Amino acid sequence: MENNYTDALYRLMVRTGYPSDFAALVSREMNTDYLSRRMLLYVNKVGLIPPEEFADEMLAIIEERDRFLDKHRAEDAQMKLNEIYESGLNTD
Repeated sequence: MENNYTDALYRLMVRTGYPSDFAALVSREMNTDYLSRRMLLYVNKVGLIPPEEFADEMLAIIEERDRFLDKHRAEDAQMKLNEIYESGLNTD
């Protein structure tokens, strides 16, 4: 495991009743503080549900994070393009 939240997620999943193999897989995928905290909150809220539903939520959280990152990359690219429009392209 990579961080305390990921470790806590793994332990909570096993304690909740998920197989350790499944918990390890989820923990590897939810490998940032943001992702593992979101998943911790979810597991605390819903408890033991079928692994398929759990995986759906995991993928939804990852997709939300990816959309957030894409949005910020696009905003950064737009900001740089605006700078080029405003000040011209420096070829020095």
